[in-house]
Amino acid sequence: MPALPAALSACREPPLAGQEDPTFDHETMSHKLTAIAERARPGDLGVAVQDLTTPQRATVAGDHLFPLAGIWTAALGAAVLAEVEAKALSLRETITIEDVDLSPPPSGVADAWPSRRRWTVEELLKHAVAGGDNTAADVLMKRIGGPGAVTAWLDLKKVENLRVDRYARQLLPEQTGAASFRAEWRGQAWRKAVLATPEATRRKAWRDYLADPHDSTTPLAAVRFLEALNQAELTSQEGRRRMLRMMEAAAGERLRPALPAGARLAAITSATPWDLGQTAADNVLAMVRLKDGRRFALAILLKASPLEEADRDALMLEVTRTVLQAAEKAK
Repeated sequence: MPALPAALSACREPPLAGQEDPTFDHETMSHKLTAIAERARPGDLGVAVQDLTTPQRATVAGDHLFPLAGIWTAALGAAVLAEVEAKALSLRETITIEDVDLSPPPSGVADAWPSRRRWTVEELLKHAVAGGDNTAADVLMKRIGGPGAVTAWLDLKKVENLRVDRYARQLLPEQTGAASFRAEWRGQAWRKAVLATPEATRRKAWRDYLADPHDSTTPLAAVRFLEALNQAELTSQEGRRRMLRMMEAAAGERLRPALPAGARLAAITSATPWDLGQTAADNVLAMVRLKDGRRFALAILLKASPLEEADRDALMLEVTRTVLQAAEKAK
């Protein structure tokens, strides 16, 4: 594993928990979330919700392992900002993208190559976190020491069981059974290359991916990451605000119909492509601030789901609505 950069080696204890007044209707919420998880079968649904002003949390399959899919870019973003704050990296630094740096889609940075090759760290950071850009994320991860450095930094920050083990350029071909990624497979050509891979090879690759403890997390670890981000344990308050702005830009409309009036949403969502009758992973990391100032962290992790996109969207929306209705009921 590469040596840890200076900013990735600092750690401090989390702040003490706040007040103890109940902020969830636990009984109602737990019953409803369990029922939703049963309806999601044969897919596996894991949920964790954390009140960010008290130690209260609720989970379904909270300690079960799920593939990270693309939500690893949130951890990467925080690690990059920690390096910037330690002055080991500058947001104005320019990085030149070569063909060997390109990664599978989604990637606007890869799509722009070779017409555009030079990007600042700040531009790559926004593409990686707000846009889920695999090339931007891989280039930044290499710049700060690689996947092992990010995972070690998370462990030192007491965010355990959130593992980043591979670059997207390595993970996605292994995940799909495709050959090693090459520059000419940018954009739609990548999907064609995957579908040209024999079905038996793809099926085995997906089974191996679902069973692999690498590049995985648990719902509890995912909300612990969000708690640490919220408490400015990972970055300064300015870094926290920058991360939340990028996550707000990434949030889209998927969960928004569940929000009560005046709520704000910062979220990263990522799903593997539908293939061979299932989606291997479909994940959401979200932070919600209600109009009254209460804040909640939410992780929704779904694996091996036979549901198509519209039905998975409805499932994610139902989980979010259940959590926020329980919070409203407890007021």
